[in-house]
Amino acid sequence: MEKKPVNEFIPEFKNEFLLPRYWGAWLGVAAISAMALTPPSIRDPLLAKLGRIGGRFGKSARRRARINLLYCFPEYSEEKREAIVNGMFETAPQAMVMMAELALRDPKKVLSRVNWHGAEILETFRQNNENVIFLVPHGWGVDIPAMLLASQGQKMSAMFHNQKNQLIDYFWNRARRRFDGSRIHARNDGIKPFITSIRKGYWGYYLPDQDHGAEHSEFVDFFATYKATLPAIGRMMKVCRARVVPLFPVYNAKTHCLDVYIRPPMDDLNDADDRTIARRMNEEVEIFVRPNPEQYTWILKLLKTRKEGDIEPYKRKDLWPKKK
Repeated sequence: MEKKPVNEFIPEFKNEFLLPRYWGAWLGVAAISAMALTPPSIRDPLLAKLGRIGGRFGKSARRRARINLLYCFPEYSEEKREAIVNGMFETAPQAMVMMAELALRDPKKVLSRVNWHGAEILETFRQNNENVIFLVPHGWGVDIPAMLLASQGQKMSAMFHNQKNQLIDYFWNRARRRFDGSRIHARNDGIKPFITSIRKGYWGYYLPDQDHGAEHSEFVDFFATYKATLPAIGRMMKVCRARVVPLFPVYNAKTHCLDVYIRPPMDDLNDADDRTIARRMNEEVEIFVRPNPEQYTWILKLLKTRKEGDIEPYKRKDLWPKKK
């Protein structure tokens, strides 16, 4: 059995999870598990309705999504942006339950509903024994492709943020680590453990669109606005001697299938400066998200860090003010 490195995060069950304060979370886990074992043709319409209801009550999340879409797609009508928000809340539970299904069932049953677009690119990397870092925008099904690859014997490594609810965090990370060869690293431990895993042959999973502040970021175009973007992928690909491959999962509620889109490696980053790298990262996000905006997690504070003199969008009182 492979010896686990000290810097790998391994979720552990705690006796305190049995206390009453976690009972609500246990009910949620039970409900998701039951849904995961229900045929997708039955559960997806129900999950869409539940997602839309949740979107009405999640006012803060809905406001962030509205603001992000206003900044990124000002040319869209308000009705069109609102339709994207509704579609996002419908897609979220559908994709999350598919992840739960993969955590509970034989992966072959899920693989039959997965369409890989560009799989030949990955096969070439396998044959050449190359290091890979996937550049994966924040889609609702973001964890599923990594789990599927791990289920097929490919060693995978990823970084993550802990969930506030420790029980949910435990189950979520247990699912991520279900298959042999899966490693996860807490962001609190820094990026070095992630790099070490890639250099040891694990394929890395990197999410490029989080806001890490202005200090080490570049302000570059992001749809119709701009975004503080950390160009770390450029340094990682050199240190790890890895190919950077854009990937994005799209859940299709009509076919109940997951389409995984893989684009050619970003070899043009080899000699690029930080500003060019940051812009190219955002460009790949745009290419994936424009045709499928409902798949993206618009509820994140994507545009929090602004240039000097600009107001943070989420602090603007004139945009969907909170009702007293």
